[in-house]
Amino acid sequence: MSPQCKVVGAFLFVIVVVLTPADAYWAFAAYAGIVMLLTRLGGLRSGTLVRRLVIEAPFIAFALFLPVIGHGERVDVLGLSLSADGLLAAWNIVAKATIGTAVSVILASTTQTADLLRGLDRLHVPRIITGIAGFMVRYSDVITGEMRRMKVARESRGYDPRWLWQIRALASSAGTLFIRSFERGERVHLAMVSRGYAGVLPMLEQHSASSGEWLVALSLPVAAALVLAAAML
Repeated sequence: MSPQCKVVGAFLFVIVVVLTPADAYWAFAAYAGIVMLLTRLGGLRSGTLVRRLVIEAPFIAFALFLPVIGHGERVDVLGLSLSADGLLAAWNIVAKATIGTAVSVILASTTQTADLLRGLDRLHVPRIITGIAGFMVRYSDVITGEMRRMKVARESRGYDPRWLWQIRALASSAGTLFIRSFERGERVHLAMVSRGYAGVLPMLEQHSASSGEWLVALSLPVAAALVLAAAML
């Protein structure tokens, strides 16, 4: 399936999830079932999906405070007096963030980065955004390797900072890594410009999505929209 079809289908699905009322609990259960089906169809293991969902941990931590600091009617849950509105808001954040993140993880896990960026280009996403994302992914291994060499250099000199009072060494290493990355980025950019780079990478292949691919991709948000319509009745 064309990457632009996947992106549009996932984007519309997430929009429908966001528009769903927080108290439509069965609708979120249906969305979770759709996500599980996508996981199976994409050949992605459930354990892998769960591990990659850790990225939403800050949002979950924020949501856990809402029942405690919320106002309005109070309810007793396991001996704790919690806000009813805060509980509903926490559930709203957790459910929608988890489903949206899961769809994003499935999309990223089943689509190569180059294809994903190419699909975003065909959807007319600003080239500056796709260009920055592409170079970030392409050179992340280079930066990681540079950081690893700096760590080895420190340890070979008998210094391995691990404690809070040794943070000055870590800050110095971070600054050095930033300068080296910036200088390397300038060298790479000058080399590309000298070879005719004008801000857009050449497209090696052009693939237009067929009507069948669009039909399959749009079946996901259509199914979610039917669930939302039933929940609004």
